[in-house]
Amino acid sequence: MGAFKTRGGADWTPSYLTDINPATCIGCGRCFKVCPQNVMALYGVDADSNILGIVTDDDDDDFDGELNRKIMKVEREQDCIGCSACAKVCPKDCQTHVPVDQIGA
Repeated sequence: MGAFKTRGGADWTPSYLTDINPATCIGCGRCFKVCPQNVMALYGVDADSNILGIVTDDDDDDFDGELNRKIMKVEREQDCIGCSACAKVCPKDCQTHVPVDQIGA
């Protein structure tokens, strides 16, 4: 794998989002808003921590009264470009990022 460089020529190592801890994620959506690749999606969770489904902006569905909270999940990890913008805005530090040289092909 070749060396990664910034536009200015400095060395840079992409670090890809691989996981979001559902126990600590508060579903604030900050990471979703800064992600240029739409890697994550907001999911509804019930009181027993079961995933109910994707929550959309135009959807006021409370999953038949089961919605307890919301969390972000990695939805399209293959689209991550490794910019780590999401990690910089996460108030709970609940994301796992892995440097490109440690990810298997």
